[in-house]
Amino acid sequence: MSGVLLWVVCPKENASFSSLFSFIPRNGMQRRFKPGSRLKFSTGFSAVRNAVANPSISSEERVYEVVLRQAALVREQKRDRALDLKKPVETDGMVNWDLLNGAYDRCGEVCAEYAKTFYLGTLLMTPERRRAVWAIYVWCRRTDELVDGPNASHMSPKALDRWEQRLIDLFEGHPYDMYDAALSDTVAKYPVDVQPFKDMIEGMRLDLRKSRYNSFDELYLYCYYVAGTVGLMSVPVMGISPDSKASTESVYNAALALGIANQLTNILRDVGEDARRGRIYLPQDELERAGLSDDDILRGKVTDKWRSFMKGQIKRARMFFDEAEKGVRELNSASRWPVWASLMLYRQILDAIEANDYNNFTKRAYVGKLKKLVSLPIAYGSALMGPSKLTQLVRR
Repeated sequence: MSGVLLWVVCPKENASFSSLFSFIPRNGMQRRFKPGSRLKFSTGFSAVRNAVANPSISSEERVYEVVLRQAALVREQKRDRALDLKKPVETDGMVNWDLLNGAYDRCGEVCAEYAKTFYLGTLLMTPERRRAVWAIYVWCRRTDELVDGPNASHMSPKALDRWEQRLIDLFEGHPYDMYDAALSDTVAKYPVDVQPFKDMIEGMRLDLRKSRYNSFDELYLYCYYVAGTVGLMSVPVMGISPDSKASTESVYNAALALGIANQLTNILRDVGEDARRGRIYLPQDELERAGLSDDDILRGKVTDKWRSFMKGQIKRARMFFDEAEKGVRELNSASRWPVWASLMLYRQILDAIEANDYNNFTKRAYVGKLKKLVSLPIAYGSALMGPSKLTQLVRR
């Protein structure tokens, strides 16, 4: 699995950090975080049922139910009260605020170490939003490491069940460690729905039991689980511009589209690497229609059939990037830059695949440092101006 964190960060790009994984001790029991006395936070909403469990509708329709629910949660908060991020969260006991602040700082250090470009972008946000984004980043990364980290070979469905219960606990104000404490505080302050977090864990379960996807409908759901969820988690924190005329649902749908686009790009970039690990994420029915099979991928030979197939896959990924652009423009101005940068840099990976003559078996497509340096100021300019003529600069 190569998920996308906070619209922008691919964990697979970075080294693992197993020091964060003291959360599932060998005896299977979990430890709770006790900064003097146990933290207790009020989330303001309860966990919701899993809307993606109904098999009678398409994956896009199932996922859109989650989008609608998150959008409704944001509107409910706007109606009930103004978002006061500096007001302490109510607790049922004493809270060691120094330790909580230290937890946020540690999340920031992890983000700075493993997602440098994204971290720089977060420094443009308000301190409260910045800290919340760091907390979400760390949870997503820890979750991804469950199946992609150094201990992935020892991961089991029961361990993921424990991780999900731990998630529910922190949403109810019962964190287990300092990183959980930061996220628990975050979800108490912002209208963040628990469902995308649960769905990301479901993506980890898929990686334990599934290595092929029969159709794009199946692949779309997987991409939502491991990457699209991140947009739904982070937009409530990043915020929508007060000048935005777009509907809340459309902004969240665009956030979802960027996650899907980034994950499709990961898949297209890592075809050879994933195949060597026994995983083929490309839709099986589309491979068959192109006259290709798993054996062709395992042989790793670029043919005209392969080039033609890849052109179609890249075209689809770019369509999702185009859809995502619409939502980035509507974000709070201080939150736009890291998202614009993600969109631009990830879309350029598709260009690199083409430049490699579609050899994603033995050549890794990447964006060079010079192109990154050129792209970042353009992304910054686009972030400052919102919907502007600079938008054209991010197009090919």
